[in-house]
Amino acid sequence: MGDSIEIVLPDIGDYKDVPIVEINVAVGDDVVIDTPLLSIESDKATMEVPSPAAGKVKQLMIEVGGLVSQGSILMILEAKSASGDSPAREMSAKQASSAKHAGAAAQEGTASVKVRERPEPSALEDRGGLPEVSRAHASPSVRALARELGVPLALVVPSGAKGRVLRDDVTNHVKQVMGSTQFPSSAIASALPRADFEKFGAIERVPLSRIQQITGANLSRSWNTIPHVTNFDKADVTEAEAFRMKFNSEAEEGSAKLTMVSILIKATALALKKYPRFNSSYDRDALILKKYIHVGFAVDTPKGLVVPVIRDCDKKGLIEIASEMRALADKALGGQLSPADIQGGCITVSSLGGVGGHGFTPIVNAPEAAILGAGRAVTEAVWDGSGFQPRQMLPIALSWDHRVVDGVAAARFLGFVAALLNDLRRVAL
Repeated sequence: MGDSIEIVLPDIGDYKDVPIVEINVAVGDDVVIDTPLLSIESDKATMEVPSPAAGKVKQLMIEVGGLVSQGSILMILEAKSASGDSPAREMSAKQASSAKHAGAAAQEGTASVKVRERPEPSALEDRGGLPEVSRAHASPSVRALARELGVPLALVVPSGAKGRVLRDDVTNHVKQVMGSTQFPSSAIASALPRADFEKFGAIERVPLSRIQQITGANLSRSWNTIPHVTNFDKADVTEAEAFRMKFNSEAEEGSAKLTMVSILIKATALALKKYPRFNSSYDRDALILKKYIHVGFAVDTPKGLVVPVIRDCDKKGLIEIASEMRALADKALGGQLSPADIQGGCITVSSLGGVGGHGFTPIVNAPEAAILGAGRAVTEAVWDGSGFQPRQMLPIALSWDHRVVDGVAAARFLGFVAALLNDLRRVAL
């Protein structure tokens, strides 16, 4: 018989209460080092947790749907050793090494990780005098329902065994407070009865991916808690487009292509530097001003939109930004974004230029203060003082949090971005 060793969740970044979506082993199974033991998933990525030791699964301490954090005990192995060292010593060394590797991977973006961002305070909490959300005893499906309705579980009276909150408890809570002015209007809309579409004809019910569900809930919360305003402008990108096309035609085969989004990211980063109030987050009675400039960009994946983050964009050149964009987009499409890849954004850039459209009103990605959107550049006749000239004009839009900035500041911010796009020489200043 070998020694028993506890397998714990290694460092996965600044995340807690990550849901378990799959357990790959059962009691009695033999595992070797790096055998995938389980998978944890959230709104943006998935991570397989590898075994740091070899042995036989003696006891499982987890179940699908449970929540785990760094240091949570996952299972107990009956360790095996092929060397002369004692099993316990070898397993402890392997586990420490694995935990260190996982922590480094989470920071460097080398692990296939998807972890849940801590939710923003709901509209109910912001009104003061109400209890904070606690770790209520509830299943993942009940928690998802509560998030969809905007109901803090701490406010719900449980009726299940051992204080478990049931679905009926959440819906009953909604019914009780629907008439209250403290209940968010979005939650009232979500609680409306569903239509019976089948009586009108054939239908098909297509489940939303987890990313789509969480993204929808997060955007609904942002839309209902942030006083959105959107400014619009146009940028003359005639020279920028000519430069981009010339650079790409001369670039080595296989190298990253310079895209308009990479130029937008650089311009947006410099605008944040000039107008630092946009590089902040609203925190009830204060603003959190950030001294770093990290820019997220929206990537369309089969499971929904995700937002990888490029760090220190103000200090990087266009080629470096384009290269990082390509690498992060490839990871996003493969579902391999790490926590380091999706954390810390100061502002988001979203472009529909590859799809079409003259403009749109993007929703602020809380806790950021603004988001910049771009449509497709079109050729327009522009008056140059003596005649009309064909110019490539790019429609751009900036949605912003009116608690943080005002319309004058937003117009200046967007105008500065347009000026940089009009003359890329300004980027080097």
